[in-house]
Amino acid sequence: MIAFIKGIVDSYGSDWIVIDHGGMGWKVFYPHIDQVHLQEEVTVYTYLHYTEAELSLYGFESQQEMELFLRLISVKGLGPKTAMGMLARANADKIILAVENGDVAVLKSMPGIGAKTASQIVLDLKGKLVPVAVKQKAVQESYSTEIDEACDALRNLGYRQPDITAAAEYMKTKPKAKTEDYVRLGLQFLMKKKLGG
Repeated sequence: MIAFIKGIVDSYGSDWIVIDHGGMGWKVFYPHIDQVHLQEEVTVYTYLHYTEAELSLYGFESQQEMELFLRLISVKGLGPKTAMGMLARANADKIILAVENGDVAVLKSMPGIGAKTASQIVLDLKGKLVPVAVKQKAVQESYSTEIDEACDALRNLGYRQPDITAAAEYMKTKPKAKTEDYVRLGLQFLMKKKLGG
């Protein structure tokens, strides 16, 4: 119904943002509040969840993340707020790999997920996410430990996954560097990209 919203961040809270689009303020539940900045232009892919009691918009930074969210809420006993909490705690790749590996311990470490729900997630979704999981695992395994650590550092600085992936590909052109050197290279690459270089 509403595929995405592009606009300016007007305000935000612990798990939501208000996007000013054409003079209208859209309140969207969003898992990446730590990456949000006031007056920044954002594009979020959206899912409209409706019950008899309310209508709620949930937003995501990519279509892949939204697809994973839809898979998660298809699991019995797992609602949209819990699924958003999972995406806020871990990126989509980590959740997909945990499901495909049957790693109940990783799933249980996420907010609102107990042993029963974690097992149900694996039971319902394992195998259905394989194409994405295999692709992501292949990408991850193509990076050195130092590049992985540098990517984690960039993620902690608030950069988005598509930018981090692009930076990692650039880092690969400089083999056998130290983690701190890769962080520096990644920041230089992202700054140049932001400036349109």
